[in-house]
Formats: sequence, structure tokens, C-alpha cells
Amino acid sequence: MTKRNKFIYWISTIWLALGMLSTGIVQILKMEEEVANFRQLGYPGYLLTLIGVWKILGVIAVLIPRFPLPKEWAYAGFFFVMSGAIVSHIASADPLNEIFPPLLLLFLTVISWYFRPADRKMILVNQ
Repeated sequence: MTKRNKFIYWISTIWLALGMLSTGIVQILKMEEEVANFRQLGYPGYLLTLIGVWKILGVIAVLIPRFPLPKEWAYAGFFFVMSGAIVSHIASADPLNEIFPPLLLLFLTVISWYFRPADRKMILVNQ
């Protein structure tokens, strides 16, 4: 892995982890603004806790060394949650400032996944 790719990986991964961790905490704490946001989108309140816990577990999986399978699950989960958030905001005709945060986290998810080092990838063996 080149220095450039390693730099891109760690910058995108750190920003992704900070974004997912902070929003996960906000969701677990059921902060007033986040509860109102979920209600406006038509989702039940219990989903906040579920998604918040998954985000925090996903951050742990992405940051710890080894364990490539949980990393793949975490990246997939981040992708599905953020793409779902984008579609939900678009369907609710929300302004761009509501769509931008999940769009940024989706972008960081893809960049971090793409540039991850070889020791953080699953090795597929032909059988």
C-alpha cells in the first residue's frame, strides 16, 4: 500500500468513525432534535436506539485490527443506513442541508472501504 493510499484510508476512516460515533451517541441518547427528525421521516422512536448501537459497533469493527468479516458487515451496514437516510430525506422533500450529512458519510464509507489495507480485507479462496 502506498503512502498516499494509506493517508487517504486513515483520513476517511477517522472522519467516518467520528461521524458514525457522534450520530450513534445522539441516537442512543434520543436527543430532541434527532427524535423530531425521525418522526418527521415517519420512523418509530425505537429505531434510534437500534441504529445508534449498530453504528457504534460498526465503528469498533472498522477500527480494530484484523477481523475482516465484521469489517465488511460494518461497511455494508454504514452503506445501507446512509443510503436509506438519503432516500428518506429526498422522499420527504427535505432541503439539501438535511441530505448532505448522510451523503458525506456515505462518501466516506465508500472511500474508506475502497482504500482499506490488505490486512483489513477478506481473502476469498477458490475451492
